[in-house]
Amino acid sequence: MYDTEVIRIRLLRGADPLVRSLVRSRPPGRLFSMRIPLCLRNYCGMTFCRRRLPHIYETDQPVFLTWRLYDSLPSNRTFPAAALNSGQAFAAMDRLLDQARSGSFYLRQPAIADMIVEAIEYNANTLGHYLLHAFVVMPNHVHLLATASAALPKLTKSLKGITAKRANAMLGLTGNPFWQEESYDHLVRHDREFEKIWSYIE
Repeated sequence: MYDTEVIRIRLLRGADPLVRSLVRSRPPGRLFSMRIPLCLRNYCGMTFCRRRLPHIYETDQPVFLTWRLYDSLPSNRTFPAAALNSGQAFAAMDRLLDQARSGSFYLRQPAIADMIVEAIEYNANTLGHYLLHAFVVMPNHVHLLATASAALPKLTKSLKGITAKRANAMLGLTGNPFWQEESYDHLVRHDREFEKIWSYIE
């Protein structure tokens, strides 16, 4: 919840009061989209979508996606009291995922991991939802760097939906949540950042 507020304030800095009030008036858990006005020069022409986390996406621009297993982090996890920007919050979450000793580690199973790899490649090569740059399947989460050619919600719904259904069938857990509902996404701003993310994944 804290991370959401930091991200939202950062995105809205410099926006006119009408835009700020419009975004804040939407309760978490409700989807909506809006066009970002020119006053947010870096985000002009992008779509803003909020559930519990805000999502800004644009097709034909690289995006860094991370999604995790449903119970991969304890619900009582805490972040440092000092204010974190979105990058620091992501790094803290990623460290927690890498060091996790509890929760599910289904992606360690070769059959599950292979199925997810196939789905990632199928969505890129057959469905054409994105141009795939790099990805890695970790024991409890997935990182993906891609240039989207479809809207981000469509891309994540397609990937997470089919892999959850197949994994649950393989594990005998049909009807249970597999992935955490929301994903972390970050629009890559420049070549240096692209290279940094690509190196991190590889």
